[in-house]
Amino acid sequence: MPHHSRLSTFVLDCQVEDLAPHVEFWRQALGKPVKPLPPEDDDGRYAVLDTADDEPVLMLQKVDQASRIHLDIEADDVDAEVARLERLGAVRVEQVKTWWVMQAPSGHRFCVVRPQRTPMGPHRNTWD
Repeated sequence: MPHHSRLSTFVLDCQVEDLAPHVEFWRQALGKPVKPLPPEDDDGRYAVLDTADDEPVLMLQKVDQASRIHLDIEADDVDAEVARLERLGAVRVEQVKTWWVMQAPSGHRFCVVRPQRTPMGPHRNTWD
Protein backbone atom coordinates (compact mmCIF):
# COMPACT_ATOMS: atom_id res chain seq x y z
CA MET A 1 0.00 0.00 0.00
CA PRO A 2 1.50 3.39 -0.91
CA HIS A 3 2.23 6.05 1.66
CA HIS A 4 2.89 9.78 1.38
CA SER A 5 5.51 12.12 2.79
CA ARG A 6 6.72 15.69 2.36
CA LEU A 7 9.00 18.30 3.88
CA SER A 8 7.16 19.55 6.93
CA THR A 9 9.24 21.60 9.34
CA PHE A 10 12.48 23.50 9.76
CA VAL A 11 13.43 23.05 13.42
CA LEU A 12 15.85 25.51 15.01
CA ASP A 13 17.54 23.54 17.80
CA CYS A 14 18.59 26.08 20.43
CA GLN A 15 21.09 25.24 23.17
CA VAL A 16 19.91 27.98 25.54
CA GLU A 17 18.61 28.34 29.09
CA ASP A 18 15.57 30.44 28.12
CA LEU A 19 13.98 29.96 24.70
CA ALA A 20 11.78 33.10 24.90
CA PRO A 21 14.32 35.75 23.76
CA HIS A 22 15.31 33.56 20.82
CA VAL A 23 11.69 33.10 19.80
CA GLU A 24 11.33 36.88 19.92
CA PHE A 25 14.40 37.33 17.69
CA TRP A 26 13.09 34.94 15.01
CA ARG A 27 9.56 36.38 15.29
CA GLN A 28 10.86 39.83 14.49
CA ALA A 29 13.49 38.69 11.97
CA LEU A 30 10.93 36.76 9.90
CA GLY A 31 7.87 38.91 10.58
CA LYS A 32 5.83 35.92 11.78
CA PRO A 33 3.65 35.83 14.89
CA VAL A 34 4.09 33.12 17.48
CA LYS A 35 1.43 30.41 17.23
CA PRO A 36 -0.23 29.29 20.49
CA LEU A 37 0.70 25.73 21.46
CA PRO A 38 -1.61 23.10 22.89
CA PRO A 39 -1.29 22.94 26.71
CA GLU A 40 0.57 19.58 26.63
CA ASP A 41 3.34 21.13 24.48
CA ASP A 42 3.49 24.53 26.21
CA ASP A 43 6.34 23.69 28.60
CA GLY A 44 8.89 26.29 27.45
CA ARG A 45 10.81 23.78 25.31
CA TYR A 46 8.99 24.50 22.02
CA ALA A 47 7.66 27.44 20.06
CA VAL A 48 6.13 27.60 16.59
CA LEU A 49 5.96 30.63 14.33
CA ASP A 50 2.68 31.01 12.45
CA THR A 51 3.51 30.30 8.81
CA ALA A 52 1.10 30.15 5.86
CA ASP A 53 -0.34 26.79 4.82
CA ASP A 54 1.93 26.65 1.75
CA GLU A 55 5.10 27.35 3.81
CA PRO A 56 7.03 24.85 5.94
CA VAL A 57 6.41 25.00 9.68
CA LEU A 58 9.14 26.87 11.59
CA MET A 59 9.67 25.51 15.10
CA LEU A 60 12.18 26.44 17.80
CA GLN A 61 13.18 23.72 20.24
CA LYS A 62 15.25 23.97 23.40
CA VAL A 63 17.92 21.23 23.32
CA ASP A 64 21.00 20.04 25.22
CA GLN A 65 23.24 19.61 22.16
CA ALA A 66 24.79 22.33 20.00
CA SER A 67 22.45 24.74 18.23
CA ARG A 68 21.68 23.72 14.65
CA ILE A 69 18.79 23.38 12.22
CA HIS A 70 17.19 20.09 11.26
CA LEU A 71 14.36 19.01 8.97
CA ASP A 72 11.19 17.12 9.76
CA ILE A 73 9.63 14.89 7.13
CA GLU A 74 5.95 14.23 7.76
CA ALA A 75 4.41 10.95 6.65
CA ASP A 76 0.98 9.39 6.80
CA ASP A 77 2.72 6.10 7.64
CA VAL A 78 5.75 6.85 9.82
CA ASP A 79 6.93 3.22 9.94
CA ALA A 80 6.79 2.85 6.14
CA GLU A 81 8.67 6.12 5.64
CA VAL A 82 11.35 5.16 8.18
CA ALA A 83 11.81 1.82 6.39
CA ARG A 84 12.05 3.57 3.00
CA LEU A 85 14.68 5.96 4.32
CA GLU A 86 16.64 3.09 5.88
CA ARG A 87 16.78 1.45 2.44
CA LEU A 88 18.37 4.70 1.21
CA GLY A 89 21.06 4.48 3.91
CA ALA A 90 19.59 6.42 6.86
CA VAL A 91 19.74 4.91 10.35
CA ARG A 92 17.37 5.14 13.29
CA VAL A 93 18.81 7.07 16.23
CA GLU A 94 15.98 7.31 18.74
CA GLN A 95 12.21 7.04 18.91
CA VAL A 96 10.62 10.00 20.72
CA LYS A 97 6.91 9.75 21.44
CA THR A 98 5.37 9.17 17.98
CA TRP A 99 8.34 10.17 15.79
CA TRP A 100 11.81 8.91 14.88
CA VAL A 101 15.08 10.81 15.01
CA MET A 102 17.17 9.53 12.11
CA GLN A 103 20.61 10.16 10.69
CA ALA A 104 21.33 10.54 6.99
CA PRO A 105 24.46 8.95 5.49
CA SER A 106 25.95 12.48 5.52
CA GLY A 107 25.65 12.58 9.32
CA HIS A 108 22.75 15.08 9.38
CA ARG A 109 19.96 14.38 11.82
CA PHE A 110 16.31 14.68 10.82
CA CYS A 111 12.96 13.48 12.13
CA VAL A 112 10.11 11.51 10.61
CA VAL A 113 6.85 12.72 12.14
CA ARG A 114 3.11 12.26 11.74
CA PRO A 115 1.31 14.80 9.50
CA GLN A 116 1.58 18.27 11.01
CA ARG A 117 -1.03 19.89 8.77
CA THR A 118 -3.85 18.36 6.80
CA PRO A 119 -4.37 17.87 4.03
CA MET A 120 -0.78 17.08 3.06
CA GLY A 121 -1.42 18.95 -0.19
CA PRO A 122 0.11 19.03 -3.66
CA HIS A 123 3.76 18.88 -2.57
CA ARG A 124 3.50 15.37 -1.15
CA ASN A 125 5.37 12.42 -2.59
CA THR A 126 3.73 9.04 -3.11
CA TRP A 127 5.87 5.98 -2.32
CA ASP A 128 5.16 2.30 -2.93
